[in-house]
Amino acid sequence: MIDKLEFFIVLARERHFGRAAEECGVTQPTLSASLKQLEEQLGVTLVQRGSRYQGLTPEGQRVLEWARRIVGDARTMREEMKAARKGLSGHARIAVIPTATYMVTDLTVAFTEKHPGVTLSVTSCTSYQVLSRLENFEIDVGISYLENEPTGRVATVPLYAERYQLITSAGQAFADRDKVTWAEVAALPLCLLTPDMQNRRIINQHLTEAGATAKPTLESNSMIVLFSHIRTGKWASIMPVNLAETLGFGDDIKSIPIVEPDASHIVGMIAAPREPHTPIVSALLHEARAFARKLSQR
Repeated sequence: MIDKLEFFIVLARERHFGRAAEECGVTQPTLSASLKQLEEQLGVTLVQRGSRYQGLTPEGQRVLEWARRIVGDARTMREEMKAARKGLSGHARIAVIPTATYMVTDLTVAFTEKHPGVTLSVTSCTSYQVLSRLENFEIDVGISYLENEPTGRVATVPLYAERYQLITSAGQAFADRDKVTWAEVAALPLCLLTPDMQNRRIINQHLTEAGATAKPTLESNSMIVLFSHIRTGKWASIMPVNLAETLGFGDDIKSIPIVEPDASHIVGMIAAPREPHTPIVSALLHEARAFARKLSQR
């Protein structure tokens, strides 16, 4: 049953029998036969079938919720027994929104020092992708915004409040100011994250509240690309205070607080709302709490 439920979860994610079979490491006939057996065991039709995958039935949607819960609990049990035998080991997958990538090092360094048997992978994703990958067991934890947009049912550890500054080069408009308003920033040639990023939607929201509209002349989903264009002196950007401070700009780059309003949004670690968590997830959440305490004491 567990194997069949795992196949079902992958099919719901991939929305294609061939890709799902490949992901599961089985043939397509094996996948189809397993799902048919699952339907027979449950007495309901889970998948709308035709010449190709056509989506889940209403019963399939409900079973998907149960499947995620059951498979998650089974994996937690296996990981807990493995940790009891061998100590904490394995691989942890972390997905992070682009504006929070600067602080991941503090977490990963502290974590690996305590748990050298665990390897890590860190990927940059939109907030929607972080939540989707968490629901589909593609990651163990995510770092994302905890407010402004729904995050679904997740366990959360608040880490810090993201505030915003104008990042521009010396000699450009407002570079000699000690503060600038959202309305003033809107008039500059901006390079910003792409609209699929929640940071961009937050920036748009505050510009709209100030009676302005963001009209960037360059967009990217990479913070590195934005920084490189700011350094040319032809663009300015709006970035979190913590990110700008971490990068340690030289005298040629200026960071000016944006006011009216002095906005902030909470960023934190999220995990599946499951108790108990796997030993690796529990350790990551513990490290996140310790990191948050250190930040609050600065």
